[in-house]
Amino acid sequence: MDKEYSIIKTEGLEKLYGKGAVKTHALKGVDIEIPTGAFTCITGPSGHGKSTLLNLIGGLDKPTAGKVFIGGVDITGLSNGKLAAIRASKIGFVFQFFNLLQNLTALENIQTAMMLNPAIKLTSKAQKEKAAELLELVGLLNKADAKPYELSGGQQQRVSIARALANNPDILLMDEPTGNLDTESEKEVLEHIFAVHKTGKTVIIVTHNDSLAKKAELLLEIRDGRCLNYTP
Repeated sequence: MDKEYSIIKTEGLEKLYGKGAVKTHALKGVDIEIPTGAFTCITGPSGHGKSTLLNLIGGLDKPTAGKVFIGGVDITGLSNGKLAAIRASKIGFVFQFFNLLQNLTALENIQTAMMLNPAIKLTSKAQKEKAAELLELVGLLNKADAKPYELSGGQQQRVSIARALANNPDILLMDEPTGNLDTESEKEVLEHIFAVHKTGKTVIIVTHNDSLAKKAELLLEIRDGRCLNYTP
């Protein structure tokens, strides 16, 4: 595993929500470095800033203060267009509630991710072929034509993982990817997450799952907006 440099770095990261007297300091000066290829878990109580940190790392939100570097590039000052291009090409997202488009098939959900990346110039046929390969990777090629409502929670999450891989990103950001699953589905999804990590991807997971956290190569605990017990 290549861990020669930090693929993600934050400096003095702060996030403040609200105005006037009603303000919430979600993050308070977070400094972290995540090596290339690391399997990282972010833990801590609900409402203490874990998802906020993940959203800032992924460029889904902008910090009140501080900086976020992706592959050495400071993304905090980028235009929305350039930020969207970095998200599309370098980062794959997996969320607790899947966020699949309900009117599209599993194959089409994955194909759509490729359409949204301007750097990917595949024909429709090539997109479908790649989407099929990714479904096969997560063991769901036989569900290519199924709509999300025809799939179990675990199957939907596996489609989400395949979609996150559509543009071959360096980084996978996952927010409670097994938090909405039963025990058996959780086991299946985690097996695929571990398999994807072994391909060299940098995986960062927000989780309350203690068993999963124990498998992390890098463990971050976020409490009261601060990073505690930073264990590289």
